[in-house]
Amino acid sequence: MDFARLFFHKIGLFLNSPDTLEMVVNNRFLMILLVIVLLKMKYATYSSMWVSAIVNIPGTILHESMHFLVGLLLNAYPTTFDLIPRKDGFGNYVMGSVGFRNVTFYNALPAALAPLFLLPIGYYFNRWYFNNIDISLGNYLLYILLQTVIIENAVPSTTDFKVGFSYPAGILLYSAVFVFAIIYIL
Repeated sequence: MDFARLFFHKIGLFLNSPDTLEMVVNNRFLMILLVIVLLKMKYATYSSMWVSAIVNIPGTILHESMHFLVGLLLNAYPTTFDLIPRKDGFGNYVMGSVGFRNVTFYNALPAALAPLFLLPIGYYFNRWYFNNIDISLGNYLLYILLQTVIIENAVPSTTDFKVGFSYPAGILLYSAVFVFAIIYIL
């Protein structure tokens, strides 16, 4: 028993040493490797819809909440908020969805691309985390996990793009707003 205790004590000292932490935090290769391993582990769960749903539920909640909130703010009138996974007609998994009653030219694009608002949230989470959390190897790995969930779920789905770009008037409206912002604000 003393051997096991000593072994885990030595492992803990190694993992929590400043040199190990510096090696992990300052090594971009290792960070990218950790993100890829996390994503591979996530995709390995896709053989079972329910295991996949459990792994994806935090990101699905974030993604669908953005659709819901932006749709609510822009009068798209959300009618359903579904987090129960199902298969679509093509055999793909649909982890969640938000249904709207009033999708129009002025709210289709922002409501459909609403998960992109997770990117600024991830950015400010990054600033907050490193200013308020004592950095250890465990905390750094937790940071990588959380940022991976936030950033991966900020990407709109193909259905989101189809809905968002289905109103040419909306595309023109938001293109004009974007150009105006670049010329006069930035």
